[in-house]
Amino acid sequence: MKSKKLIFFKKGGVLKKMVSVKVREGESIEEAIRRFKRECERDGVMREIKKREFYKTPSILKKEKLAETKRKIRRKVLKDSKWSK
Repeated sequence: MKSKKLIFFKKGGVLKKMVSVKVREGESIEEAIRRFKRECERDGVMREIKKREFYKTPSILKKEKLAETKRKIRRKVLKDSKWSK
């Protein structure tokens, strides 16, 4: 088995692997592109791009986080009340 050379970059103090695909022997470019897209999807590259598309001020991030927490609590209460009957 060949050893892979991994490329890392720092993201928020955490080292993350960059997506890279080498074209295999006898593999068409289309297949390699398909593999690359699959790797990007799995690593969440597009999700991260969409998340960073527009700048969000810290106050907006705080409000969104608070709203998400409220939603989670509401779902948990609803789920618990559903099962307790």
